[in-house]
Amino acid sequence: MSDAPYDFTIETLGPCKVQSPIQLSNVEGDFIANYVSDDDYVRYRLDAYIDQVVGPCKQSELLEKAGPRENIFFNPSHVHAAIVTCGGLCPGLNDVIRALVRCLWHRYGVRRITGIRFGFKGLLPEYGFETLPLTPEVVDDCHKTGGSILGTSRGGGDRVVEIADAIEKLNLNMVFIIGGDGTQRGSLEIAEEIEKRGLKISVVGIPKTVDNDLSFIQKSFGFDTAVVKAAESVAAAHMEAHSQINGIGLVKLMGRESGFIATHTAIASHEANFVLIPEVPFELDGPKGFLHYLEDRLRKRHHAVIVVAEGAGQDLLEGEGGTDDSGNKKLADIGVFLRDKMAAYFKSIGMHINLKYIDPSYQIRSAPAAPIDSIYCERLGNNAVHAAMCGKTKLIIGLVHNKFVHLPIKVVTHKRNYVDPEGSLWRDCLDATSQPILMVNDKEAFLRNSLNRSKAKK
Repeated sequence: MSDAPYDFTIETLGPCKVQSPIQLSNVEGDFIANYVSDDDYVRYRLDAYIDQVVGPCKQSELLEKAGPRENIFFNPSHVHAAIVTCGGLCPGLNDVIRALVRCLWHRYGVRRITGIRFGFKGLLPEYGFETLPLTPEVVDDCHKTGGSILGTSRGGGDRVVEIADAIEKLNLNMVFIIGGDGTQRGSLEIAEEIEKRGLKISVVGIPKTVDNDLSFIQKSFGFDTAVVKAAESVAAAHMEAHSQINGIGLVKLMGRESGFIATHTAIASHEANFVLIPEVPFELDGPKGFLHYLEDRLRKRHHAVIVVAEGAGQDLLEGEGGTDDSGNKKLADIGVFLRDKMAAYFKSIGMHINLKYIDPSYQIRSAPAAPIDSIYCERLGNNAVHAAMCGKTKLIIGLVHNKFVHLPIKVVTHKRNYVDPEGSLWRDCLDATSQPILMVNDKEAFLRNSLNRSKAKK
């Protein structure tokens, strides 16, 4: 097995010479929480093989642990921090904002905390958005509702010089940027512009993508809530389908080019019979196509529930092309496409069906965080503050092997995270649904074409 081709080194603004106001311990067994050292790491790779020689860890395999340090870079009384939420809505945004403000205020004594309104656009002068002063009183109850008390927007992160100008004008020492891969790529460019100017400003990202498609990170906040809410929609679809003659419940879930929400929802609900995700191509027609298997299911059980990820089957229909303001590929509507194809197919064979189509995406995105996400958001926010106070920059707080770590933004945004069609998660999903492993008519031809497409991409 080759070494990981990644550099996990975390950049800092300078040596930490200020004693932390947080009174912790360096002694084991004294019942006082301990400081974290910069020499504390988490090993990236855990897989081992019987014939592998296990030796000392290389730096390329080690991730720096997150948490409070004994000495910090910034004097808390001089700190002016800002928080910005970018991209689409996601359960837990307010929980993260609350955690950041309370940790800055109560643990470090920071008294200047500014909320940037409506994403990166709140830092662009032509929009004229006022900033929002943040205190514990302002944020104490915000976690009880969905959305973001700061508002959000897509785009704007490419206007790096203007954003850096605004950050400099506000006299900020640290900026917490909550957003997905597109947002964090913008964060890195902003941090690099700040560095060019010789400014000592910490830029710390908190990964926000309900789709769970950021690399290296075990899960992103809002994902668990999304699965809970999506499972409720699948349960409703199942009840409708089961109550009708040849009832079909079709539920479209978000995920873009990654099928994590759809896969986890199917396993959690135990009521999906087919799950279609971007990572596993399928064909509609023919004796081993999806429609044939669906027909067979209806003739035997008289109902079926289908979960489709929004990025599935894009090769079967014409997309809009281009990207949205966040730089994400615009997707064609696979839900409407499948609905219409199923209706036409069963009409053509003279088989009556009752089809219900559910798209709960915006209900899910705007929901308050479930308790498990609230816990996660609290810990993400706290660890982000600890990192910034130590002058660490160009990093994202992530969960890896159930440990909070510092990850360079450059590494996390290098590629997307996908469901592995040959991995255990998808295997368990197949067990939960009992659907065919591969819904293609000529497996050998399909694999050849797939291999050729992979070579062409390289």
